[in-house]
Amino acid sequence: MPRSKEIQEQMRTEAIEIYQSGKGYKAISKALGLQRTTVRAIIHKWQKHGTVVNLPRSGQPTKITPRAQRRLIREVTKDPRTTSKELQASFASVKVSVHDSTIRKRLAKNGLHGRFPRCKPLLSKKNIRARLNCAKKHLNDCQDFWENTSWTDETKVELFGRQMSRYIWRKRNTAFQKKNIIPTVKYGGGSVMVWGCFAASGPGRLAVIDGTMNSTVYQKILKENVRPSVRQLKLKRSWVLQQDNDPKHTSKSTSEWLKKNKMKTFEWPSQSPDLNPIEMLWHDLIKVVHARKPSNKAELQQFCKDEWAKIPPERCKRLIASYRKHLIAVIAAKGGPTSY
Repeated sequence: MPRSKEIQEQMRTEAIEIYQSGKGYKAISKALGLQRTTVRAIIHKWQKHGTVVNLPRSGQPTKITPRAQRRLIREVTKDPRTTSKELQASFASVKVSVHDSTIRKRLAKNGLHGRFPRCKPLLSKKNIRARLNCAKKHLNDCQDFWENTSWTDETKVELFGRQMSRYIWRKRNTAFQKKNIIPTVKYGGGSVMVWGCFAASGPGRLAVIDGTMNSTVYQKILKENVRPSVRQLKLKRSWVLQQDNDPKHTSKSTSEWLKKNKMKTFEWPSQSPDLNPIEMLWHDLIKVVHARKPSNKAELQQFCKDEWAKIPPERCKRLIASYRKHLIAVIAAKGGPTSY
């Protein structure tokens, strides 16, 4: 069993003490259970340096000078997508030969680590301004306003969802055993599109969308699901409908339908899923549905409905209670992407 540094240092000290008492290498080796060559090395080091502790080692001089390091950090700061191989080629162009792993280690020492980039909607300057204005406008709205908002959205749930990259533990030559592979199905094996709504008091209805959704289909979904959900969730008469700026939601016919049915909508900035807390419920839903391993689209639809209804009202309440943090994050990012 490897000895700790403290034990090793203690044994070296004991070796010196025994040596000073007049014992030879053989006696020290037997007393401490060390190789005779090890004892000799300890004694020689003590005689030369007057200590048995590990001394600093000079090692090979670094090929990345402080000046080269500054250049390295400048390059990755300017373009984070630059690969270590490209940086290696950049160094080679100025006659500096260095391994790409050395470059990665040096970047890591300076707090720059390789990570998968996060996927976020593309934001135009117009989108950024709208998001910032919306966040500032509603930052100080009372909590009652958010609790009486019906949050809505659509999402696609795949039968065999994209498997997250992960490691497995396996022996050599067992890569293609059933337990060590991730099965795939051509075209994802099918999917369902669902529309859902929720409020601070809990989940509302979930509707499965048959075929392609257009303005007419969307209006039918609203007609059949919004008001029953509002009654079920016991929202006040001043409730507001939140929807994103999908063309089906903002078309002339849908706008007229909403006006005719006296549904007040929340002014929404485009490209802002991070401002809609229902996205977190979609994440929860997809995770538990896939855990049940549906084998066909009929099961997938039923599992979606079952699991949506099971979402705890406490989960919904917490999402809305912390909603102001979303707005603060948008303002802090000056309208740009946030961590939500």
